[in-house]
Amino acid sequence: MHVMVIGAAGMIGRKLVEKLGSDAEALGRSIDRLTLVDVVAPPVPAAFASVSNALALDLSDASAAATLASLRPDLIFHLAAIVSGEAEADFEKGYRVNLDGTRSLFEAIRFEGHKEPYTPRLIFASSIAVFGQPFPEKIRDDFFTTPLTSYGTQKAICELLLADYSRRGIFDGIGIRLPTICIRPGKPNKAASGFFSNILREPLVGQEALLPVDENVRHWFASPRSAVGFFVHAARIDTSTIGPRRNLTMPGLSALVGEEIEALRRVAGDKAVKLIRREADPAIRSIVSGWATDFDAQRATALGFKAEANFDEIIKIHIDDELGGKI
Repeated sequence: MHVMVIGAAGMIGRKLVEKLGSDAEALGRSIDRLTLVDVVAPPVPAAFASVSNALALDLSDASAAATLASLRPDLIFHLAAIVSGEAEADFEKGYRVNLDGTRSLFEAIRFEGHKEPYTPRLIFASSIAVFGQPFPEKIRDDFFTTPLTSYGTQKAICELLLADYSRRGIFDGIGIRLPTICIRPGKPNKAASGFFSNILREPLVGQEALLPVDENVRHWFASPRSAVGFFVHAARIDTSTIGPRRNLTMPGLSALVGEEIEALRRVAGDKAVKLIRREADPAIRSIVSGWATDFDAQRATALGFKAEANFDEIIKIHIDDELGGKI
């Protein structure tokens, strides 16, 4: 099987490739060819050194999408995107990368199929940002997608395209509406949701972190380990069990910022909590106030998708996966 990961240099992309390298049967079929793509050439894992190809391409360039489709991968993980805060700050870049790049890829696959039959499985990284206020107490998959950010709008448009291209048999698509991934490893990025990770990740290594919102802000979370599990499971699932609504809200954990902090206290003590500095940011608060806080993810759960049950578990996963098991 030929697997392509677009956005392979990003956090989820790297962890997905690591998973595939450590578990030869993760996808239920052996990988005999792996293509990794990002705006900078992604590193090639040792497990795939003999069958991997790393490409530095910008998907918002239509010629790049045509190049990728011409390789005719059997399975495509499309993870590439401009994050929420940057998409809001740079209107043109957000639409060029998040919407135009995705549409170019979908069209390139369609034209490749005109040459001879070609219907790959395509897993698309969407977001709970596709939903906008006013919200019910818990949001179901069939709730209106009326986003209140440019990022959410771009993802919602791509979801509609994915469903239509799948309906027409151009590819076999699944949209994965990711919760906010926490704790994200590495350094802070431009995502408006970044502080949810920052207030845990930095204190765990003795560094100060800024909290730009109130502790009563509630949100929907899953760990990077769960995120990788979502994509792996989506690659294996029988899509006939999904039906025509191809975009799925993933399971997760609804929690307050204050509950995050208390979980940090239980796992790492008061010393870590004291490294969180409150500094209000009206711009971040405005964006976050338009996000959903709780979901009914029974549809995805019934299809076999899984996530964490509490924040203590999420913190411990980060400690195991990123800190060698020690604080």
